Amino acid sequence: MTFFGLHFQDIVFYTLAAILLFAGLRVITTRNPVYAALYLVLAFFTAAGIWLLLEAEFLAIVLVLVYVGAVMVLFLFVVMMLDINLDKLREGFWSALPVALPVGGLMAVEMVMIVGVRNFGADKAIAPAPRPADYSNTAELGRVLYTDYLLAFELASVILLVAIIAAIALTLRDRKDSKSMDPSKQVLVKKADRLRIIKMQAEVEAPEAATDGKEAK
Repeated sequence: MTFFGLHFQDIVFYTLAAILLFAGLRVITTRNPVYAALYLVLAFFTAAGIWLLLEAEFLAIVLVLVYVGAVMVLFLFVVMMLDINLDKLREGFWSALPVALPVGGLMAVEMVMIVGVRNFGADKAIAPAPRPADYSNTAELGRVLYTDYLLAFELASVILLVAIIAAIALTLRDRKDSKSMDPSKQVLVKKADRLRIIKMQAEVEAPEAATDGKEAK
């Protein structure tokens, strides 16, 4: 099925690509962090649609379940609960602009040189070959990941492990302003020092009005 000389798959791809570019630009240009997180969710959804066009169903499902369903929801709740002072965050924007513009331009030039027509043109893009009914892209992805890219996978695992340990170490560091009690020292305290029972004597006095009445009789 073709429309204006384009196949239906091409029309879907260009539509999703346009939405993805728009969502990515809005992530970095919007002023509200909550809206930025929502635009990032939209970008993940459209990227999952592009993965489906490439017949990578497993990656598309993982992108939606893991990033949209878990990570981005967590980011969204954290951003909504934090009291972020947006005016204070924008104070150093114009001072960093002279350095940010050349660095951003250099990164854009590198991306154009790498992801350009010379390397990723229409004549070099090969359509996915038809697969049999029992083909599993999950098994193929696991085979490629643990054979051709085993070293990169192990390095990424080590980096993530170091990041987890660093986050735990930063959370559990000793703070001078925090007040805490050691449970082991609390247990060593004697029972007599922790609890003291004081007996108080109760004195009952007769009402003065009743006494005066008896004397009057």
